[in-house]
Amino acid sequence: MEAVVTLAGEGTRVLPWSRGLRKEFLPLYDAGENGRPVLKPVAHLVVETLVASGAFHLTIVHQPRDAETVRHYFSVDPSFLRRHRRVRERLGEIRRFYDTLGRLRITFVVQPRLAGFGDAVARSRASVGGQRFFVHAGDAVLLEPRRGRLLRAMGDLLERDDLDAVLLVRKVADPRRYGVVEGRPGPSVNGLRRLDVSGMVEKPERPRTHWAATAVYAFNPSIFAALEKVRRTARPRELELTDGIRALLADGGRVASLVLSPRAGEWLSVGSPEGFGRALARTHRISARRPA
Repeated sequence: MEAVVTLAGEGTRVLPWSRGLRKEFLPLYDAGENGRPVLKPVAHLVVETLVASGAFHLTIVHQPRDAETVRHYFSVDPSFLRRHRRVRERLGEIRRFYDTLGRLRITFVVQPRLAGFGDAVARSRASVGGQRFFVHAGDAVLLEPRRGRLLRAMGDLLERDDLDAVLLVRKVADPRRYGVVEGRPGPSVNGLRRLDVSGMVEKPERPRTHWAATAVYAFNPSIFAALEKVRRTARPRELELTDGIRALLADGGRVASLVLSPRAGEWLSVGSPEGFGRALARTHRISARRPA
């Protein structure tokens, strides 16, 4: 499938870091080739997860100010390997990542101004074309026993049932800070609980459920028309992806969600200092005990 990675938010909750550096380049731990923990940017881990799920073309949406950094990091640079050939033993992860990038087609798309998560996704329309696609925010990671399994299950469900969207949700204690999903139980998918979505509300004061959407999605291209409809009719200052999903539902679109269980994996965001601290500690514990 196609995939869209968004690196376009302001990151005000992690100032002053985000004044000059993107939160998506905060480091988390992963198991290296020799079994020892290594540090990788969050967005690096996101790309590896998408590739493991079967994505073959990535559209990376970024701000103008980050163009050089983003494009350099996600491009193969043979000169880097030559410059550091004296420390060949430390280049294993770089070589592996370059091999991954070499098998991908990557398109870089600029979001010229901050206009919402939905706007960032909408700007990938020409790149994605008429294909089904994943969306994964670049400031959060999925930790799974087998990388890519959850996204693959979402993509398979989207295609098999000809849905407009598949969301990944998790149960949270205080859903008022999230996009909250309402729905009815459906048949399980690969051992994952399914909800057929009937409604979605962004940060409700009185949430009706505890099902909070993660920033991981699988979409039919119909989401682009839904986002454009919201932009044209509501003229919001910021176009949110939640509003596009609600527009899909209002027009009779079919949306499902899979429930993230502790056995299936975890979703960790680095969008706040506390979230980054938890994610760093959690990934260190996991990578330190995971075999290469």
